[in-house]
Amino acid sequence: MTEYTTDTTIAAISTPPGSGGIGIIRISGSSALPVLQSLFQPGNPSCDFRSHHLFHGNIVDPDQQRILDEVLVVYMASPKTYTREDVVEIHCHGSFLVLQSILELILQRGVELADPGEFTKRAFLNGRIDLTKAEAVIDILAAKTRKGIDIAQEQLAGALYQRVEKIREALKGMRALIEVSIDFPDEDVEIVDRESMVRRLKAEVIAPIDHLLLCADQGRIYREGISVVIVGRPNVGKSSLLNALLQEERALVTAIPGTTRDSIEEHIDVMGMPVRITDTAGIREGGDEVEALGIQRARRLLNEADIVFFMIDGADGILAEDTVLFASVSHKQNILVINKTDLLQDTDRATFIPFQKDLPRVFISAKEQHGMDALRRLLFETVTGAKDQWQEDACAPNLRHKQNLTKAKAAADGIVDGLEMGITNDLLAVDLQECLDQLGDIVGETTTEDILDVIFEQFCLGK
Repeated sequence: MTEYTTDTTIAAISTPPGSGGIGIIRISGSSALPVLQSLFQPGNPSCDFRSHHLFHGNIVDPDQQRILDEVLVVYMASPKTYTREDVVEIHCHGSFLVLQSILELILQRGVELADPGEFTKRAFLNGRIDLTKAEAVIDILAAKTRKGIDIAQEQLAGALYQRVEKIREALKGMRALIEVSIDFPDEDVEIVDRESMVRRLKAEVIAPIDHLLLCADQGRIYREGISVVIVGRPNVGKSSLLNALLQEERALVTAIPGTTRDSIEEHIDVMGMPVRITDTAGIREGGDEVEALGIQRARRLLNEADIVFFMIDGADGILAEDTVLFASVSHKQNILVINKTDLLQDTDRATFIPFQKDLPRVFISAKEQHGMDALRRLLFETVTGAKDQWQEDACAPNLRHKQNLTKAKAAADGIVDGLEMGITNDLLAVDLQECLDQLGDIVGETTTEDILDVIFEQFCLGK
């Protein structure tokens, strides 16, 4: 990739909004050091701004000769920086007003406010990272579980890039043979052994793409998570279940039906899988106007959910209201959660077998917090089809990757069909290039500017 050059120097606050012990402002570009020198009053007059060293001093407004803050600063000379440009970081106190005041001084000196993700975009355009690593930075910032961070770190370390590049290298070798055969059509010796190339395509291109596609959905689940809605008639223990899963008293629990009148949403980690779980108002006929609004919202959330925990009061058994309510949620993927088993005898459990017998189910006592681990495992197995945490070291965790892989697979299948049908080498070359372009799109070799803009717009300011 050719090096990206610009005369524009950019700056932004790189730490989250709000108060904190330390706040960081980042500057990148050819003017980064001169701007710092115009604002920084070093504690040691012999400060030489050696690269990658911290220096103590004050940021001073040169017009008013007013100290804005006591800081530590670091100058990092290109190319050994995040963007491969000259980079300056100013570490000040984490007050928004202090950070904003210093940033305004910097912008007054011809520096432009960075767009979201512009530092990482420059790192990509300057060849420091490929596009999969840039997207891994987004995933690290957005990760909701430790497993999500681990997957993103593997991608940042190059796991996906290396898989894709290995496939691309195999395709480049095949393309070279095809191009030679096109350039020398009258040679007596057959340059392209079609049977051998079919075998190579299946082993070195199609099989690895199939493997990446197979784990793509699991990668997406760990990255984006799933939504679960707890549904049931009033007073079956929905709020108690939410509290038990969270290990805290998040929802009000009483013996009065209809206590929960609005939805309560929280996030939990289920074997590394981020889960947004929502406790909803008990769905029933009647009730006052506020409860009716809560039930209306519960039905809307239900339609948006990936999984429904359909709760039944084990002490009451299956009531007519349960059967009617289940009919309204049967279009969703359900897990049957039978609560209050602390009030049941073992023999009583058999009475629940006929009710929706094909559904995955679990017996719990939310009050006593029994069966919570079994419920978590069942949810994980239902969503992923696996019994343990996925251990894959490379995946295609977002929809863009999956779409590119799907198109690359279609092109590779087309090459195999063409080789077996005996079509001309110039037509084979078209499918080969299409396959290479789709894989190149994943790592950023052939990605269009508008796609790059969409990707980097997902970043926060300062990254």
